[in-house]
Amino acid sequence: MRDHPDHHDAELLLRLYDLRREAKLRQAREWFMREYHAESAEEHGQKYPLGTPENANIRMVVSYWDMAASIVAHGLINEDFFFENTAELWLTWARIGHIVPALRAARKNPIMWKNLEDVAGRFEKWAAKRAPEALDTYRQSLIKSVKK
Repeated sequence: MRDHPDHHDAELLLRLYDLRREAKLRQAREWFMREYHAESAEEHGQKYPLGTPENANIRMVVSYWDMAASIVAHGLINEDFFFENTAELWLTWARIGHIVPALRAARKNPIMWKNLEDVAGRFEKWAAKRAPEALDTYRQSLIKSVKK
C-alpha cells in the first residue's frame, strides 16, 4: 500500500460516494441500517426470502460494500484514506457478519463476502489504534437499533 493517497485515490473515493448516492442504493442502505435484523441464517431466510424487496435491499447493500472492500483489498485505493472517510463498510459487516458463515455453508461458497469480512477486520484494527472507543459506540448504536 502506498503511504500517501493521491488524486487517483480521491477520484475513486468520490466515484464510490457517487454510487452510494444513487437513489435505490441510498434507500436500500437506509433500510438496511434501520430495519435489517436477523439472529441466524434461518431467520434471515424467513424474514427476507429471495424475491422480496427486503432481500434485494440486503443484496444491494452487502454487494456494494463487498465491491468497495475488494477495491481496498487489492490496494487500488489507499486504505487509510478509505477508512478515514467511511465506517459504513464496517457497520454493514457488524450487522450481517454473524450469519455469513452459515450462509456460505448453505450456498457452498466459502468466499462469499470475503472481501467485506477481511476489510472490516482491517478497519477494526485501524480504528482501534486511532479511536479506540468509537467501535464500542458503533456497537452500542447497533444494539439499540435492534431493540427498537
